[in-house]
Amino acid sequence: MASDYLFGINAVNETLNAATPSVREILISDQAQHGRLQALADDARRRGVTVSFRPARELDRLAQGQRHQGVVALVESYIYLEFANLLRQLASGATSDAILVLDGIVDPRNFGALLRTAEAAGVKHVVIPKDRSVDVTPLVVKASAGAAHHLNVYKVTNLRRALQELKQLGYWTVGLAVDAKETLYERVFPEKLVILLGSEATGVRPINLRECDFLLSIPMLGKVESLNVGVAGGVFLFEIVRQRRIAKR
Repeated sequence: MASDYLFGINAVNETLNAATPSVREILISDQAQHGRLQALADDARRRGVTVSFRPARELDRLAQGQRHQGVVALVESYIYLEFANLLRQLASGATSDAILVLDGIVDPRNFGALLRTAEAAGVKHVVIPKDRSVDVTPLVVKASAGAAHHLNVYKVTNLRRALQELKQLGYWTVGLAVDAKETLYERVFPEKLVILLGSEATGVRPINLRECDFLLSIPMLGKVESLNVGVAGGVFLFEIVRQRRIAKR
């Protein structure tokens, strides 16, 4: 089975909590004096995961120069779920959760930040295209602080078709577009909701934008014209959280 090297205290810790069987071994720097690393090592041993101490330069090499905080884990490569299974769940009424669809996010840090925010906002399902998108790599997992392992991520060949299939199950699709006349604060969101966000450079592709039931913007009061997609996604997702908390009250 394919494997990757995951690094960083939070990312390794969250992976242990969410997906212990996928962690094959944890490597800790023999120069590390961090109390959190000792706690991580103890937790891993309790879970039956092998822990070994290695020279710091070996961890530097495995993390390919990225900041690893003294810990690297050998983990099985991320396993994507079948989109057809999600459709069956939705058709059966087993879930009506909001679904985040990402169209062509290529920066791993932005992708990781979006996954972290989505998980914090209660999103459980994330759909990405097979092409023109970064995969769930160790860098993405680290940027997500391990949140990637608490989410169901689906990779689809045709994103437009996936949006159409979700709409057939009663889902409304809302896209974020900088030139949209209506802002996200003027719209009451339905329960069955697909949130569509686009790439850092060009936004949602026109072919997918046409599948949106409505387009919204974030009001910009300063001199900059737009926000980073990770920040914009956070603003969008937590407006949905705000509305749903009010609806419950």
